[in-house]
Amino acid sequence: MAHRSGFVNIVGNPNVGKSTLMNALVGERLSIITNKAQTTRHRIMGIVNGEDFQIVYSDTPGVLKPSYRLQEQMLEFSRSALVDADVLLYVTDVQDTADRNQDFLDKVKRMAQSGTKIFLIINKIDLTTQQTLDNLVIFWQKTIPEAEIFPISARERFGIDQLFEAIKQSLPECPPFFDKDQLTDRPSRFFVDEIIREKILLNYDKEIPYSVEVEVEEFKEEDNLIRISAVIYVERDSQKGIIIGKNGSALKRVGSEARKDIEAFFEKKVFLQLFVKVDKDWRSSQSRLRHYGYDLK
Repeated sequence: MAHRSGFVNIVGNPNVGKSTLMNALVGERLSIITNKAQTTRHRIMGIVNGEDFQIVYSDTPGVLKPSYRLQEQMLEFSRSALVDADVLLYVTDVQDTADRNQDFLDKVKRMAQSGTKIFLIINKIDLTTQQTLDNLVIFWQKTIPEAEIFPISARERFGIDQLFEAIKQSLPECPPFFDKDQLTDRPSRFFVDEIIREKILLNYDKEIPYSVEVEVEEFKEEDNLIRISAVIYVERDSQKGIIIGKNGSALKRVGSEARKDIEAFFEKKVFLQLFVKVDKDWRSSQSRLRHYGYDLK
């Protein structure tokens, strides 16, 4: 039996459910999920292996018009996913509009016209009526005629199995790109960073979550315990006080919630220490962005 392998890249506008779809397809919680835009900042890889196939998924940041250098780099991660895709999953949802980022959509159209396999994913169909869904299918058939359309609900896992089978059958015949026991290309520290950042997104409002970066300084795995020390960086002194909260209450809440999820992720007890420091205007500094991993490899 021939072996199939390929890169399946997930792109689309913010908040359409790309990360939920990625996790559903991979069967693991690799991408963090909140209802806030810009939750995903990096291009995150998840690998699914079978006896005769290997699917290398990539979750990407939502396509946006950048206002500062961090957002410019996030857009580059999304654009890079258009270059190396064997199958491209363009994700929209029942409330999304096609003209939000027309330039990016035009690139997807050109890919479809040149022969790249495009699956147009209409997500969150559990939140709409059949008539609205029918109209959306007609609209997208006219917008990207070459695309194969899949109405799904990633959160409810409706349509996921059918999509997975279609992806698998669309892969080229090829040996695996990664070891068969590999789940992702990211190190353990990356997922600790992301889990802590998710808790910050969920617990703070306004600009605070978008001004934050997390960096693990110590990750020491023992027989029955993982010792982790991480720093939460903010851009201004005033933000530092908000992150910490009165008598440290806000930081303790973030630490407690993050520790529970980190323990579930690694299936091991975790001792977590969090510190807060100021890294002034890091989102606009190319050198600091590179330090935090926001550069294309």
